[in-house]
Amino acid sequence: MSISVKRVYEPAAKSDGYRVLIDRLWPRGLKKEAVPLDLWAKELAPSTALRQWFGHDPALWDGFRHRYAGELDALAEYWQPLAERAARHPVTLLFGARDEEHNNAVALKAYLDNWLRTHGPR
Repeated sequence: MSISVKRVYEPAAKSDGYRVLIDRLWPRGLKKEAVPLDLWAKELAPSTALRQWFGHDPALWDGFRHRYAGELDALAEYWQPLAERAARHPVTLLFGARDEEHNNAVALKAYLDNWLRTHGPR
């Protein structure tokens, strides 16, 4: 099982495996054709309301993770294939936020890791 998290602004590496951007908005200052990407999974990004509520405030991190998990619970058709891929091959979740500890990619990784531990791939 291999899920990693990386800022989209960092150079791609062969070890990244399957690269998935999980931001709803395209990262500032980057041209789409300049980003090595296998999938832009806008559906897996937090809702606009949740993203605005959180505002990358570390004090709201636990609440954000809990609310985001609630949103993800309803989106299994989008994240489950990704989790199953990660059970067999490296997957890198890409994000654009400056905060490398409190962002949707970190929260999604924890959610997917937990699902893989408790349910495993099909």
